[in-house]
Amino acid sequence: MSKYATGKYAKAISDRSGLEFPYREMVREWNGSFVHVSEFEPKQPQLEPKPTSADGIALRHVRTARTENAVPYSIPENGFETYESGSRIINVTAPGHGLTNGTTYRFRGSPALSTGGGGTFQYNNPADFDGITGANIAKAAGYAITTGQYKDGARVTTDYSTANFFHFTVDTDTATIGGVKGGGPGCSVGPVTLSAWLKKL
Repeated sequence: MSKYATGKYAKAISDRSGLEFPYREMVREWNGSFVHVSEFEPKQPQLEPKPTSADGIALRHVRTARTENAVPYSIPENGFETYESGSRIINVTAPGHGLTNGTTYRFRGSPALSTGGGGTFQYNNPADFDGITGANIAKAAGYAITTGQYKDGARVTTDYSTANFFHFTVDTDTATIGGVKGGGPGCSVGPVTLSAWLKKL
């Protein structure tokens, strides 16, 4: 086997800079280049990236989001108030009601103690007051509401009023005195048709 010289006095030309350096100070890079130790550059790690797996994003047990059924909104006790004598306009106090202007909703009285056919909940009518019958307020077809309080012959459209009050025009009945609150406790306003919130899978 051939024996190589140590290169103690030899010189070498760098493949990078073209300069002359002592042979014994030369090193070979990963790409085969013969360079001086001061010029050495290690192999870029990104040339040989380590294999990685994707991040876990998807859940194993998933199902589509359910659509929440609309539910009644509880009206404070005696939350109905007639506007004025001879008027069919009823103001309703409903703090933070979140109802939509112009949408039809149905009024209900307090829940009945017994359920109807098929186990559905039944509701009493709101209490009669100031010439307005509770049965008329709770009519099955409901009423289109207007957000905001009705006052001085006009709708009050301030943010506070539209967020905490609404009014509607009741069928047939008119107020006897006006400015009278009533309806009793346990009244609510909500969708015309209530749906069960639990369904069999």
